[in-house]
Amino acid sequence: MQAVEIITSHTNTDMDALASMVAAQKLYPGAVMVFPGPLLKNVEEFMALHKDTLNVRTVKDIDRDLVKRVILVDTKTAGRLDRLAGLLEKPGIEIHIYDHHPRGEGDATGNVEVVEMVGATTTLLVEKMRESNIVITPMEATVFSLGIYEDTGSLVFPSTTPRDAGAVAYLLAQGANLSVVAEFLERPLSEKQRSLLKTLLVSAEKHEINGIKILIAKGNVDEFIGGLDLLTHKLVDFIHLDAVFTVVEMDDRVHIVARSSIPELSVKEVLEGLGGGGHPAAASAIIKKAKVDEVAELLLEAIRSKVRPPATAAEIMSSPVKTITPETIIEEAGRLMLRYGHTGLPVVRGEQVVGVISRRDVEKATHHGLGHAPAKGFMTSNMITVSPATPVSIVRELMIRHDIGRLPVLKEGKLVGIVSRTDVLRTLHGEVQVRHKRVYSGSNAEHPHTNIRELMCRGLAAEYMEIMEHAGKIASSMGYRIYAAGGIVRDLLLGMDCNDIDLVVEGDGIALARNLSRDLGGRVRVHPKFYTATVHFSNGRQVDVATARVEFYQYPAAMPQIETSSLHQDLYRRDFTINAMAVSLNSDDFGYIVDYFGGREDLEQGLLRVLHNLSFVEDPTRILRGIRFEKRYNITLEPQTLKLVNEAVCNNMLARVSKERVWEELKYILLEPRPSSVLSRLEELQLWDSIFADVEYEEVKNTLNDIHRSIKVLRSWDIAEPDELWMVYFIAVLHRTNWETAWAISTQYNLNKRQVEKVAAALNGWNRAVEGLENPAGFSTSELARRVMAVSRESYPLILTYLSNNTARRRFRQVLTAICYDKPSINGKDLRQLGYKPGPAFKKALDAVWQARLDGVVRTREEELSYVKEYLSGYEGAIDSV
Repeated sequence: MQAVEIITSHTNTDMDALASMVAAQKLYPGAVMVFPGPLLKNVEEFMALHKDTLNVRTVKDIDRDLVKRVILVDTKTAGRLDRLAGLLEKPGIEIHIYDHHPRGEGDATGNVEVVEMVGATTTLLVEKMRESNIVITPMEATVFSLGIYEDTGSLVFPSTTPRDAGAVAYLLAQGANLSVVAEFLERPLSEKQRSLLKTLLVSAEKHEINGIKILIAKGNVDEFIGGLDLLTHKLVDFIHLDAVFTVVEMDDRVHIVARSSIPELSVKEVLEGLGGGGHPAAASAIIKKAKVDEVAELLLEAIRSKVRPPATAAEIMSSPVKTITPETIIEEAGRLMLRYGHTGLPVVRGEQVVGVISRRDVEKATHHGLGHAPAKGFMTSNMITVSPATPVSIVRELMIRHDIGRLPVLKEGKLVGIVSRTDVLRTLHGEVQVRHKRVYSGSNAEHPHTNIRELMCRGLAAEYMEIMEHAGKIASSMGYRIYAAGGIVRDLLLGMDCNDIDLVVEGDGIALARNLSRDLGGRVRVHPKFYTATVHFSNGRQVDVATARVEFYQYPAAMPQIETSSLHQDLYRRDFTINAMAVSLNSDDFGYIVDYFGGREDLEQGLLRVLHNLSFVEDPTRILRGIRFEKRYNITLEPQTLKLVNEAVCNNMLARVSKERVWEELKYILLEPRPSSVLSRLEELQLWDSIFADVEYEEVKNTLNDIHRSIKVLRSWDIAEPDELWMVYFIAVLHRTNWETAWAISTQYNLNKRQVEKVAAALNGWNRAVEGLENPAGFSTSELARRVMAVSRESYPLILTYLSNNTARRRFRQVLTAICYDKPSINGKDLRQLGYKPGPAFKKALDAVWQARLDGVVRTREEELSYVKEYLSGYEGAIDSV
């Protein structure tokens, strides 16, 4: 008899199980679909219309002795297969498993297993079909969509993943009918389901454990009623608590379905102890031969043991708090908000908080000409406050209910901190942060390099690791926290070399730097005004040590003023999220990343993001820095940041910055490995004209793109390396302009006299050199050398870029070789030995010998001496024989 392979799923088959079976048959065309037992109501109704199309068998339709392969979908638990469970123990049986539930104790193992944590098993099978380029019909696409939509709650359940949404998008493109999906997902509850839902509502008990609000609803019915997961979801909709558990006894078994909306309570962990499984946000369990009240007690004990304390106001608040008094005038309140980037300030009298004033209040008062008025006339006195122990969920509810943006945190009546909307939003989106403890965004919580100590050992010189480990020990002994911050974390995560070490100390950074210098035999240079110090070590290494500080800008584009602060505020003052990360160096948590602002996630997604909307107003040079980073790291300005750049350009913010600061950033751009891409982006963002006024970008565009290749060629020749690499591109930008324009740009950026002379020589001489090298027949080698030497080495790449053929390029190389290596063998000492008195003629004579050598007129030392005698004898008045 012919062997049979079957596709099956769990009893009480739901839409995801049915859709997964249909999808599996696309991957295993010869397999037979078999229902193991009863179906849920909506699946029954769907099959009533589609049984002829889908052709799913029942257990009695197959000979189990002939089954050689079982394709198991949406489950791997033998107990859920009813009469088919025995097949999994049959010798020689081949088992293939496709499931989205976590593995539990006693689960079957397969010869092939695809078990991944997505919202629906159907998603996994749709991905497999896409990989194999299997064609699906619109009807099949509709069935698959039903499965995904049901198990993900139409993509809103917490277990939903981007892969589920991607699968649905693909199915819609294949013709999935959403009207049919809606019809079978939104079926009315049956009479028995309505009765059970009423029982659950009446029996529901609320519990609060560690600040987490939980509902446990119980029921007892004589027969199995499908759709307990649906009823649980309806309870979630009715009663907005943190977690809901339904416990129902049916057919001598107790069924548990659980849903959680918070990370502090994983229902998967709770139900695993009762033999169940699932996801942190959605799980279920079935307990045989048990009573509902007994199970409910066990469940409550399991919840108490698994629930984690929620994040509290103390963990996310900012402290110390900037405050004002009731008598502080509105103008001063506004200046303080601008200085510290706050959107509101508490108003205190002594130690008592008497009100809160928002930026909106200040703006309204200022608009009406009341900037001189005291804050007490505009503050809100009816305050909502919280304690340090208040859960963040309650803080969030208070902000929504009262439409307020900040809540003072009071302990025994005293102000100890303040929580803003931004703080709450970070917890809502998985970035719970604890002051002075390990901190990382939620998306990184399971990242293999949350602690990057190994990455640091691989990516940093051993001397730097020794310095940082010792700095951590010193900080701990002084009661300080110390971090390596900024570019070091970014570069380590990108796998790039890092020799720029910046340390940030929550404490006295200068005192720590002195101790570090003393212990490791370095010398320290202190900058008291900026609360920083630089430690230089004998091995040539150096580190910058700074006290955690905050910068504020008294007006747009001003130079920043500095005050001591916390790590959080120190990182917040920085330019972009990817530069606002730190790594702890204290002994107790060395290597843990601190990422308050999602910099690591932005880095992984290739996005460049500012930390706040006024970033480019406070410091417009960040625009240039951002464009440089964009090209250096092959990332993209995220949409909101790009919008802010465009607004700053439209408002001509860069014109408010001193030319010295613009030049500082521009010089960094010109020192990039490929400045041309950055310069192109400047033109694209309409910044070129404000930086290089009266220079037509289109005229120099191709030259800028090609000059990088010319630099590489010159390096391969190993002759005539430029002294100042940035000037190669600066000259390339200006080479087609007139001298007035070039002079104006050179002087506005304060180039020194020698650099300006190089620019002038380039403008006067680059095209003459190209002309000679392109037409060598009309010029001697010495004439070509004079033309090339009339410009500086920084112009050589420009000349090479303009040479149109290999003959000219070879000629250029020969001339450069001659200039560098083909020197006369005689010198001024030889001329004195011949009896000539030193004077202006010496230089001219030696130059004449050199030109004669280049042109092949002289070759040996004797010929050079003979030539110089003849030259000097004909130079009237230039010699005075002894």
